[in-house]
Amino acid sequence: MPEIFPAAAELTAEDQKLVTLARSSRARVGAVEGAAVRDQDGRTYAAASVALPSLAVTALQLAVASAAAAGATKLEAAAVVTEASTLDGGGHAAVRDLSADAPIHVAAPDGSLLGSVTA
Repeated sequence: MPEIFPAAAELTAEDQKLVTLARSSRARVGAVEGAAVRDQDGRTYAAASVALPSLAVTALQLAVASAAAAGATKLEAAAVVTEASTLDGGGHAAVRDLSADAPIHVAAPDGSLLGSVTA
């Protein structure tokens, strides 16, 4: 699992928006996780985790897939709202498929920033 490093500073307004979108996606359907990403053009994509008998996708994987399906070729940043203490490996890998250095901010369900993953 990728290591989450404590946040060194407050989030920018744009990154805080990602956390807000991720919280909303999670709350709307009562999902385990919510996530949001911002692409190279500033467009945002939000998603909640899906756990069906025939399909399991993390919120971050689904947000990245939505961005890629809309034509995104690079991500500027991502955020995940979760009760877990670690970032899922599949979501981390999906973000890295489009961006080697985009920060992934991890927040608790109340929106408080737990830390960020930068590698």
